Amino acid sequence: MLGYTIKRLLQMIFVLWIVSIIVFLMMSFTGDPVFMVIPIDSTDAEIEQARRILGLDRSLPEQYLIFLEGLLRGDFGRSYVYRQPALDLILERLPATLEIVVVAMAIAATIAIPLGVYAGANPSRPESRAIMSGSLLGISLPSFWVGMMLIFIFAVNWRVFPSSGRGDTVEFLGLKTSLLTADGWHHILLPSITLSLGTMAILLRITRAGMMEVTRQDFMKFARAKGVSRRGVLYGHGLRNALIPVVTIFGLQLGDLIAFATITETIFAWPGLGKLLIDSIYRADRPVIVVYLMLVAFIFVAINFLVDMVYTWIDPRITVK
Repeated sequence: MLGYTIKRLLQMIFVLWIVSIIVFLMMSFTGDPVFMVIPIDSTDAEIEQARRILGLDRSLPEQYLIFLEGLLRGDFGRSYVYRQPALDLILERLPATLEIVVVAMAIAATIAIPLGVYAGANPSRPESRAIMSGSLLGISLPSFWVGMMLIFIFAVNWRVFPSSGRGDTVEFLGLKTSLLTADGWHHILLPSITLSLGTMAILLRITRAGMMEVTRQDFMKFARAKGVSRRGVLYGHGLRNALIPVVTIFGLQLGDLIAFATITETIFAWPGLGKLLIDSIYRADRPVIVVYLMLVAFIFVAINFLVDMVYTWIDPRITVK
C-alpha cells in the first residue's frame, strides 16, 4: 500500500505539472495583461516598464519557469481587479462553494442510493418504472432552468425561501460557514437542490444497474437461503458489492460540481468560486483564472486518489499495484 501511495502521489505531481504547462500556454495567448494593470493613458515607457515588472519582456520558457516557481511558492500573482493576492481571493470564496456542493452531494446520495437499490431489486414494479422515468427527467432538465423555476415557485410565488445570497455565517476553525446557522440553511437549500438533481439521477441509475447485476449472483441467493432478511441481503451484501461504480461516479460528480457550479452560483448570486470565475473571465483577470484552473486540477486528481483508496475498503479483494 505504501508503494502504491507513493506511485499515485508521483502521478498526481506529473499530472499537475502537465496542467501547469497547459494553463500557462493558454493564458499566454489570451491577450496582453499589461493593459489591465496600467492606466489607459500610459506612455510607451510606462508600458515597457510594466512589461519588465511582469516579466513579459523575457522569452516564453523563462516566463514559464518564473510562473512555475510562483506556483511552487504559492504565489499566483495579484488580481488585476481586486488588487490583492489571487490565491487569497480563491480561498476566501472556496468555503461557500464547498458548502452547496457538500449539501448537494448529501441530498443526492441520500435519495438516489435507496431508490436505486429498490429499483434494481424490483425492476418490474410500476414504482421502479416511475423512479427511472423521474431519473431520466432529472438528467434532461438543464440546471439553469431548474434554478429559475425553484426561485419562481419557492421565492417569488410562495416566498418560502430567499432567492439569492448566502445568509448568516459564523466562524468555525478559522473559516466562515453558513451551515451552522438557521438562516444559512434557509439560503442554501434551493441552490443545493438545483445542483443535486443531475447527480441524483446519475447515481440512481448506476446504483440500479449495479444492483440488478449483483442480485443475480450466487452469493445473494446463498445469503437469502441462510435466512438473512431481504433488507439485510440487499443492503448488507448487495449494495456493498454494487458500490464500486457508484463511488467512481460519486467522486467524479463531486469534482465536477466544485469545478462547474458556475451557473447555479450565478443564478442564486451565491458568493462562491463560480461567480468569481465568471467575473474574472469577464474582466480578463488572469491571475484569478490561473488559480482557479490549478485548484480544480488539484481537486480532481486528489478525489481520484481518494476514490482508489476507498475501493480497497469497500472490496478487500481489490489489490493495489
